[in-house]
Amino acid sequence: MSRQKLRRQAAKPRIKVWLEINGDYVFGRGICDILQAVRKAGSIKGAALQVGKSYRHVWARVKDAEEAIGEPLVTTQVGGKTARRSALTPLAEELVSDFVSLRQTMTEQVGEEFDKRFASLQ
Repeated sequence: MSRQKLRRQAAKPRIKVWLEINGDYVFGRGICDILQAVRKAGSIKGAALQVGKSYRHVWARVKDAEEAIGEPLVTTQVGGKTARRSALTPLAEELVSDFVSLRQTMTEQVGEEFDKRFASLQ
């Protein structure tokens, strides 16, 4: 693709960030979005609705992340009068906060570098 064509399409850099342990995927944007939805909805079912995935998919992703990390990320309570039956563990809160911050910082830095190197495209 020529630089002239890129210029007309307003090119923007994009990045993907994830965490690995011993080369195996552990945590990324998908599970981060799921955990944020659990925090907001207070339930796995509500989180599934928010992220547009099935309950089974969301629960499996949470369990996969917990297994990879070796610690619980979500606590659940069966029954009760409240609709808020799920909550993030302190570890999950920290992971979400730090991951969101890391992604934001990396996006800003990549944007600055892009602006320097590809000024002719803007």
